[in-house]
Amino acid sequence: MTVLSKPTKRLKRRRRVRAKVSGTAVRPRISVFRSNRGISAQLIDDERGHTLVAVNWTEAELRESSGSEQARRVGTLLAERAKAAGIESVVFDRGGYQYHGRVKALAEGAREGGLAF
Repeated sequence: MTVLSKPTKRLKRRRRVRAKVSGTAVRPRISVFRSNRGISAQLIDDERGHTLVAVNWTEAELRESSGSEQARRVGTLLAERAKAAGIESVVFDRGGYQYHGRVKALAEGAREGGLAF
């Protein structure tokens, strides 16, 4: 029996989710990255391999807040930018993280901003 580290287990979950979830130009994929310091998300068209919209926690209006409030702001800002790009519906890719805490707050913020998933 092998012992897997936390990052290795997350990458296994991430690959399993990515095998089932794919984004298109009409319905792109929200890819979430969570670190100890912040959270970022981007909308990806997997057919072309292009990032359509991106939001990072290092942006000026997001840097002051932390935790779930920062994640919620990232979600709403992502939704605003997606609306400006003409995107209404998306597929959510949690990136191997649990749908809990900051990842859940980001998803709820995106829904509040008007994205449907």
